[in-house]
Amino acid sequence: MIVVGLTGSIGMGKSTVLKMFEALGAAAWNADDAVHRLYAKGAAGALAVARDFPEAIVDGAVDREKLAALVLGNPEKLRRLEEIVHPLVSDDRADFLARAESDHVDIVMLDIPLLFEKSYEEMFDAIVVVSAPADVQRARVLARPGMTEAKFEAILAQQTPDAEKRARADYVIDTGLPLEETKAQVEGVMSELKRLSATLARG
Repeated sequence: MIVVGLTGSIGMGKSTVLKMFEALGAAAWNADDAVHRLYAKGAAGALAVARDFPEAIVDGAVDREKLAALVLGNPEKLRRLEEIVHPLVSDDRADFLARAESDHVDIVMLDIPLLFEKSYEEMFDAIVVVSAPADVQRARVLARPGMTEAKFEAILAQQTPDAEKRARADYVIDTGLPLEETKAQVEGVMSELKRLSATLARG
């Protein structure tokens, strides 16, 4: 089994690209989906967040907009939130990988937004970076409900610059192109990953 890290800055189209890889046969795990599960009413993440950030809890679940407003621009609170949530997300990811291995999956694709920021490179056999021109990225992000210029800039400040991510990637998928062209890039990368998987299996 080969483990591939998928990453990219906010608004680059990671979720769309992950679904494309999944449609081609990769087992896919999404960090944001894991956080949604953990923040649901009664889930471990919601219970843990409630102890330190009770203002972010609505009807027993984490309100992500309220939580973001509390931690963005506040390094100490952001660090505390990461201390709470990252171990839970890591456990969710480990459970997924264990299931994939027991199911004899060939290619696992993990969507890790902060892959470079958290120095997770050593976890992966290959890294795919999803990228798009800055103007496309900005337009996508600012179109999101509740997003503001200030919030967007605060998020960007926490992320490794796109150019650096591209330079450190094994593969780059450009989502600033028409969807069919992006899909063709994904198919090309998937073909190479299948060859890598076959080589490792023989080795």
